[in-house]
Amino acid sequence: MPKKFEKEFISYCENQDLEVNSNQITVIKKLEDYYHINYKSFFSKLFSKQQSKKGFYLYGGVGVGKTMILNFFYDRLDEKKLKLHFNEFMLGFHDFVHERKEKKEENIINQFVKNLKTKASLIYFDEFQVTNIVDAMILGKLFEQILKEDIKIIFTSNTKISELYKEGLQREQFIPFIKIMEDQSIECELKIEDDYRKSNDNKQHRYFYPLNQETNFNINKFFRTITKGKKQSSKTINVKGRDFKIENYYEGIARYSFNQLCDQNLGAEDYLAIIKDCKFIVIDQIPQFNDVNSNQQQRFITLLDVIYDKNVSLAVTADQNLNQFTSSRLLEKPFKRTVSRLYELTSKDYN
Repeated sequence: MPKKFEKEFISYCENQDLEVNSNQITVIKKLEDYYHINYKSFFSKLFSKQQSKKGFYLYGGVGVGKTMILNFFYDRLDEKKLKLHFNEFMLGFHDFVHERKEKKEENIINQFVKNLKTKASLIYFDEFQVTNIVDAMILGKLFEQILKEDIKIIFTSNTKISELYKEGLQREQFIPFIKIMEDQSIECELKIEDDYRKSNDNKQHRYFYPLNQETNFNINKFFRTITKGKKQSSKTINVKGRDFKIENYYEGIARYSFNQLCDQNLGAEDYLAIIKDCKFIVIDQIPQFNDVNSNQQQRFITLLDVIYDKNVSLAVTADQNLNQFTSSRLLEKPFKRTVSRLYELTSKDYN
């Protein structure tokens, strides 16, 4: 990592034709502090006031450039490192625990973290959020051990640390994780007025609405175009005894209804398996959301996170324009990220 981190970032943005603002530069300066604390000499750490800060937690609204900044930082670290979707990480952890419990082994968290350390000295979680009570209950012990093993962690999130898992079930069991993160992290907020993903330069071209005969005609025409010359097949995916049948699959292009994906008990592990061999996905008939269908909305949020993380292109039909989506009360904040990602995933320039 060069000493003049700020100058390199400005040059990077100029080369990528990206706008630079003072708020981003403030974050860059704090990242450089974090770098010096953790990756410079023993003597620089010895005299640093923040020498114990092994985490860097960047939060802010949707579309402000959090991921772009931490990707820039991550790509320039010459370390053993992993960039993981949090859901994927926790699924790996739960699988590890299940296997060891069957063998009646002890100190499973320690075993998992020592195994993790052989793979990485730094982990990057993009768009970190906690919605699962099982994860919430274990995170304190898990991350305490990760930090004890001197594994660094960097995060982007829409939520500041103190408000993670807010109003979640048995939140008192999540408080130890919050205290660990606040104590062990440099926490930084990035503020920008506009969501760059909704700019005029990123107009939607694969978002079809409202749900009527004309929209149905247009999406069918679009689907025939992108699957022309491709062979249709069907296959069944099995995830831990759960079967999911894919009917409309054309050599990496798949089409589903919203109900197929979100109206049954599916989670991140299922979605990862479903999109594994997909380069492009079409989702039909996305509804409005409210307190009545909040479970389906939560699944949709998870699905979009997985699709975004795996860089899969998307086309959708929906009941309304993107800026007219409603939400259940509990999911208003994470759903803002989902709507922003829908703008990006369905834009003409995405993939």
